[in-house]
Amino acid sequence: MINQLISLSLKNRYIVLLIAAILFAWGFYSINQNPIDAIPDLSENQVIVFTEWQGRSPQIMEDQVTYPLVSNLQGIPKVKSIRATSMFGMSFVYIVFDDKTDIYWARSRVLERLNYAQRLLPEGITPTLGPDGTGVGHILWYTLDAKGIDLGEQRALQDWYVKFGLQTVPGVSEVASFGGFEKQYQISVDPNKLNYYNIPLSQVLKAVKSNNNDVGGRKFEMNGTGYIVRGLGYIKSIQDVENISIGTINTVPVRIKDVAAVQMGGDLRLGIFDENGEGEAVGGIVVMRYGENADKVIHAVKDKMAAMQKGLPPGVKFKIAYDRSDLIERAIGSVKHTLIEEMITVSIIVIIFLFSWRSALSIIIQIPITVATAFILLNAFGISSNIMSLTGIALAIGVIVDNGIVMVENSHRNLSIAQEKERS
Repeated sequence: MINQLISLSLKNRYIVLLIAAILFAWGFYSINQNPIDAIPDLSENQVIVFTEWQGRSPQIMEDQVTYPLVSNLQGIPKVKSIRATSMFGMSFVYIVFDDKTDIYWARSRVLERLNYAQRLLPEGITPTLGPDGTGVGHILWYTLDAKGIDLGEQRALQDWYVKFGLQTVPGVSEVASFGGFEKQYQISVDPNKLNYYNIPLSQVLKAVKSNNNDVGGRKFEMNGTGYIVRGLGYIKSIQDVENISIGTINTVPVRIKDVAAVQMGGDLRLGIFDENGEGEAVGGIVVMRYGENADKVIHAVKDKMAAMQKGLPPGVKFKIAYDRSDLIERAIGSVKHTLIEEMITVSIIVIIFLFSWRSALSIIIQIPITVATAFILLNAFGISSNIMSLTGIALAIGVIVDNGIVMVENSHRNLSIAQEKERS
């Protein structure tokens, strides 16, 4: 069989060269299309359901949130297992699907079940899906270099400008903010004053909620002109909160500032983010969407950062804390370096021992064609270019070269024997 294949190739050498050229062109196209990452994604094909219920103990979360969700999410097609975790004020449910299941099909099936399970949960509790990323989706960390700006203002800048801008980059699933203080209006109620005015705490809560809203009116016409009536009620300052009326005593309104102290503060924090021991910092984590090209997404995020830099306050700059593209480029550069070394080494060895540049050229041509063909198979099986796959290709180059040297040397030996027989 092998002899017939070799004979057929020798008789149709132009067809063989054409096939090799087609494989090389196809492989070069596959190299550009293949997702590039540094770390192989070995995580499970899962969908995460997150539910928050502030102030509840883990046992209550388990009984009233986690258990109803798990029991109703069972039975979804192509599910391997369901795992759950309950903690203080939070519940996590992990639905693990078969490896070949499309992740977005799985997410839509989970959403269908959540619409049904919603009625079994306590009032006002809404479960949400986690981002459509994987465990290795954290491709870029950044901080804001904003000297002279307090942590609350930095966090507001991150949450209301930077985060929304970076989430528009194709391939980005989520931008998770960290550090700083989440600004909020804090109302410190004096229970003695509430008791004096005979106003329950629930009435204060209701008044704040109802007064922080715009009210729609209707249209009326006057002198042939139409007017739209609406009430503007959103809170814009501390004074707006202080002047909210919560009741009346003998036709005299009782306001928030009569029973409480209002201030601008930060939400409670469970930790801080320190950068290199230089103090607290504010920034974000860019999470890549499932199956995207990490190198391409990182460069797109950096381009977006450069465009958003113009809209930042004076003196505020982006500072990269973690960038996976450096590791990706080093991994690719290692393979390129190995290819060049192999080609040079093979050329020197063949020319020295066989004194034939044509033989060296025939071996060198095999290397890029074989590597390009490997990327065709990587795309076919959905494998990205990462440290493991590129290392495998780099190791296989040695086998390819060894095989080429052995075959060329054997051809030279047989040709020499045949020429000696003809002379004799």
